[in-house]
Amino acid sequence: MKILVINGVNLNMLGKRETELYGSESLNDLEKKLSELNYDVELEFFQSNSEEEIINKIHTQKEENYHCGIFNFGAHTHTNISIRDAILAVNFPFYEVHISNVFAREEFRHTSFFSDIALGCIVGLGFDGYEFALTKIVRGKNGS
Repeated sequence: MKILVINGVNLNMLGKRETELYGSESLNDLEKKLSELNYDVELEFFQSNSEEEIINKIHTQKEENYHCGIFNFGAHTHTNISIRDAILAVNFPFYEVHISNVFAREEFRHTSFFSDIALGCIVGLGFDGYEFALTKIVRGKNGS
């Protein structure tokens, strides 16, 4: 099983930015944590601050034989219909993850262009949210 983990805009700054919200661990720490889980899956990690690069990566879903995705688009979550349309175009099942509790933050962060098409949403649980999504996929509870 091949799983695509996409982290979007500004998530390359994890461990450096707003550590009171996101913690002190880096994106590399997250990738290492997920890779060290004893699951028989192939994880591919992708991070970009570019909408175009994220869309192009999503478009490869069929060719790359991804089973499912774990996506944290960062601020694109609240603003980006183009990424949503890319997911719908290739019928890509995914879990939406947010490190911070977006509902305890500014009101504009309460809206997601992805939650209604996601298999599930995990917010406010830090890096554990990614692990929970991965566990759900591995256990075959991803809705497919």
